[in-house]
Amino acid sequence: MGKDYYKVLGIAKGATEEEIKKAYRKQALRYHPDKNKSAGAEDKFKEIAEAYDVLSDAKKKDIYDRFGEEGLKGSTGGGGGGHCGHNYNYTFHGDPHAMFAEFFGGRSPFDHFFSQNGDDDMDIDDPFAAFGMRGMGGMGGFQRSFKSHPGGPRRPHEKKKDPPVMHELKVSLEEVYSGCTKKMKISRKRLNPDGRTVRNEDKILTVDIKRGWKEGTKITFPREGDETATNIPADVVFVVKDKPHPVFRREGSDIIYPAKISLRDALCGCTVSAPTLDGRTITVSSRDVVKPGMKKRIAGEGLPLSKCPENRGDMVLDFTVKFPEKLGQTTRDALRQILPP
Repeated sequence: MGKDYYKVLGIAKGATEEEIKKAYRKQALRYHPDKNKSAGAEDKFKEIAEAYDVLSDAKKKDIYDRFGEEGLKGSTGGGGGGHCGHNYNYTFHGDPHAMFAEFFGGRSPFDHFFSQNGDDDMDIDDPFAAFGMRGMGGMGGFQRSFKSHPGGPRRPHEKKKDPPVMHELKVSLEEVYSGCTKKMKISRKRLNPDGRTVRNEDKILTVDIKRGWKEGTKITFPREGDETATNIPADVVFVVKDKPHPVFRREGSDIIYPAKISLRDALCGCTVSAPTLDGRTITVSSRDVVKPGMKKRIAGEGLPLSKCPENRGDMVLDFTVKFPEKLGQTTRDALRQILPP
C-alpha cells in the first residue's frame, strides 16, 4: 500500500482546494521542527510537505486519486493495458522548509504565529490569536492593528525571489537508454540563524535520470540557490543535454548509425554489422542497390520512449557510399561495358 496523502493532512478524499490549504497550514505549523521537538517531527514535516505538493497540484492529484502513490511515482508492476498512461515518475525534490516559508510569506513565521510564552495549546487554526485578536475577523482585525501606509498595508520583511539558476546536465546515450542517478554538487550561500549574516555551504542534489528522457528536459529543485537576508533563494534547474556519442547521433527517440559501404557493396548487395546501445550487434543484409543518402530503419532498436519506456524508437542506418579515389583504364573500360548508360 502506498502513502495516503489525505490521511497525512487529516482530510477526506475529495477535499476542496481551500480545505487542502487549511489542512496543510494546520499540520505544518503543528509539526514544524522549530515548534515541535518530538522525535520524528522532521520526517512528519517532510511527509506533510510532500502530501501538499501532490494534492495542491491538479495534475498530480488526478493521477494520485486514480492510481495511488505507485502510479504517481511510476513504481507499478508491468503488464496490463494503460500502464504507460499513468507512469508519471513523480519524485518529491522540494525543500519542506522553503515550501513552508513560501506558504506563510516569510522565512520566520513563528515570530508571529506562536505566542512568546510557549502557549502550545494555542489554536493553530487561528494564528492571529497570538496577537490577542482571536475571533476578530482574520486579516481585517490584523490590518487595523497597524498604521496605514499609502497604497494599502505594507508587508514587513517582504522579499523578492531570485530568477532560476540553470545548469547543464550532460548524459550519454547509454545513460538515457538504461536510466541512471546523478549526484550534482552545488555551492550556495545560506542565511545564518541570526537572520543577517550568511555562510557558504555545499549540497549534493540527486537527479534520477529516467529512461528515454529527451534533451531539454528540466529538473527543478525549488529554492536551492543563494539565500540572504533580502532575497528568496532561486530555484536550481538542471537541463538535460546529450553528450556527443562516438558512434550514434540522436533524433528524438531514434538513433542514427552511419553505415559506410563500398561502391561495389552498394551496387551488388551488402551486409552491415551495426552495434546497439546495450552491447549487441545487429546484422542487416540488403540485396538492393544502395544509393547515396538511402536509409534503412530497424524497428525497436532505438531509445526508450520517455512517456512509455517499455517501448523504444528505431535505429536508422544512414548509408554513405565510399567511392574509389581513382580507377585504372582497364577497370573503366570494363565498367562502361557492364553498367547501363
